[in-house]
Amino acid sequence: MLWKLVSQKCVPEQMAGQPPKPCTSVDLTRGVVLLKDLEGVAQYLAIPTAKVTGIEDPAVLQNGNSLAVGWEGRALVEAKLGRGLPRDGVSLAVNSVNARSQNQLHVHVDCLDQSVRATLRGVALGDEWAALPVKLAGNAYIGRLLPGEAVTGNPFRLLADKVGGPIAHWSIAVVGTTMADGAPGFLLLATEGDHAHAEELQDHTCRGY
Repeated sequence: MLWKLVSQKCVPEQMAGQPPKPCTSVDLTRGVVLLKDLEGVAQYLAIPTAKVTGIEDPAVLQNGNSLAVGWEGRALVEAKLGRGLPRDGVSLAVNSVNARSQNQLHVHVDCLDQSVRATLRGVALGDEWAALPVKLAGNAYIGRLLPGEAVTGNPFRLLADKVGGPIAHWSIAVVGTTMADGAPGFLLLATEGDHAHAEELQDHTCRGY
């Protein structure tokens, strides 16, 4: 369904100089569209314009554009809510191969669950992968810090390098944060399992924001 919308509607309309409905925006240069999801009050999806089945697809290791554009899409989430969000209240999530409903890569862009947000405030991470000392949404996660105002590089590749192999059964989340020195950054989180889904860290009602 998502691939059909992107390939047969959004991209052709954008290329024809028309509004790329049902997508909100189409970035042909970076190859990513932003689409309001049917679920949630303000959730958006960042979806590649090329055929990329999901986190197991080798193509995700080539660039992190879907995550970069997804983070930029937080402005759309805020607009839909009608208010700004704190940096540590915005999250991106990509589910594992067995925990998704679509065979086209899509990044969930939405509010971070308030209880997860509170837990993460008490977790100290460095620039190397480490196991979190607490569970998130009842599951074990590993994590690391990423510096920067925007998502750069390729978090998918960082995870693949860490596990030393395929990441099909892994799920990742990117959460905004402020570094110890006050500079902007991100928490890169990952969990493994047959139905790993970092989307569990999000709240599609944006309660409390």
